[in-house]
Amino acid sequence: MNYRIILKIVGRVAGIEAVFMLLPTAVALHYRESVKGFLISIGIAVALLLVSALFTRKGENRFYAKEGFTSVALSWLVISLIGAVPFVIEGAIPNFANAFFETVSGFTTTGSTIIKDIEVLGRGILFWRSLTHWIGGMGILVFMMAVVPMSEEYSMYIMRAEVPGLEAGKLTAKIQHSSLILYVIYIFITLAEVIALIICKLPVYDAVVHAFGTAGTGGFSIKNASVGAYGSPAVETVIAVFMMLFGINFNLYFFLILGKFKSVFKNEELRCYLGIIAFATLTIALNIKHIYGNFSDALRHAFFQVNSFASTTGFATADFDRWPTYSKMMMFLLMLMGACACSTAGGLKMSRIMILIKTVVVEIKHMLHPHSFNPVRLENKTVSKEILRGTLVYFSIVIIAVSLGSLLISLEGHDLVTTVSSVATCISNVGPGFSDVGPTCNFSFFSAPSKILLSMYMLMGRLEMFPIIILLYPSTWKKKGQF
Repeated sequence: MNYRIILKIVGRVAGIEAVFMLLPTAVALHYRESVKGFLISIGIAVALLLVSALFTRKGENRFYAKEGFTSVALSWLVISLIGAVPFVIEGAIPNFANAFFETVSGFTTTGSTIIKDIEVLGRGILFWRSLTHWIGGMGILVFMMAVVPMSEEYSMYIMRAEVPGLEAGKLTAKIQHSSLILYVIYIFITLAEVIALIICKLPVYDAVVHAFGTAGTGGFSIKNASVGAYGSPAVETVIAVFMMLFGINFNLYFFLILGKFKSVFKNEELRCYLGIIAFATLTIALNIKHIYGNFSDALRHAFFQVNSFASTTGFATADFDRWPTYSKMMMFLLMLMGACACSTAGGLKMSRIMILIKTVVVEIKHMLHPHSFNPVRLENKTVSKEILRGTLVYFSIVIIAVSLGSLLISLEGHDLVTTVSSVATCISNVGPGFSDVGPTCNFSFFSAPSKILLSMYMLMGRLEMFPIIILLYPSTWKKKGQF
């Protein structure tokens, strides 16, 4: 294990977090609020950056997959620990376990919260809370690769560990250019949403923080009633559309820029994603029509909540926990499936679901015709054995993790729906669950150990399991490196 390189990467990430933290500091100063917590956090981050610079040598090149996964996992833990400090210092969340849960929920774009009354918090703290969504959506290490020159070897291993999806691909010959392109697209779509929300007469501050939550598909709001507090169909429609857009593979936006429209419209994963959204929206609207009295209102709420769950954002405009069982079951499935690979959404990812279904179909065909050859194909390409194995292993790990996590959380004695949905929503990075963790509730009633466990599940879901598992795997640390 090359500890020096890991320390170097973690230090750089902490330095970037310090730069990002200047934004909520400026917001707090603008509204004449305390900035003590932000300044202390910035000091800690800068100190870590300086220490990493002192202990790393120039020309140290030994960097492999193990270092890549470990450095990504440690970086996310470190930024969450540092990011929790302002909540504690400023008294917004005095308990550190709670603050850590809230910060991890922000960076992993989960949106689960332990705060009972959000609207009493300061503007600076709320801005930081939402900004963590935006940072975590595309990934802070992807940002680092975009702005800090690194070798292709370093970058590829880091991208494999942080970017969600079947495999990490490059848009251009250099990963740094690919990362920069992704972030430019990300910034552009975020700004487009801010402008659209301002046109819908949302205050600038409110528009920015909700755009952060949408872009990162996180779901933190500055209102106790979430987006529903505005009572504006226009605002709801804009956010719903952008939730859907941020759930699409970002590589497709690059193809649109290049004018490769056929490649976009023929994309199998995109068509499946949009098709499921359309089907779920229509059937849920029909299922809840009796609650709202007319089909148009039912369709509006269904469209918003379907996109909120499919993109794993977690914003709410209605108490969907009171909806019929079919609607809740459909949203639970959307929560697990998630959106497209290489998007800011969580969940299993649509491409993996498609591969799993196609693998079952191929296996049935093989049982009927043992001598036939029927490869699994996606996007008109044969899926490699490595991707098939990885998909099946990933799906198995998620099932085991949800089962084990639910078993551990069940020791607290909560009802079955609360127990299972709390674990499922954290590992899928959605935010709200059902029953006691529904849209009008929060996670404050869980014990500190359960909050730490759920925080780890949020990290596992955002980093797609393996970086955290490798970090905790004993053999990762057996061969000692030199400082």
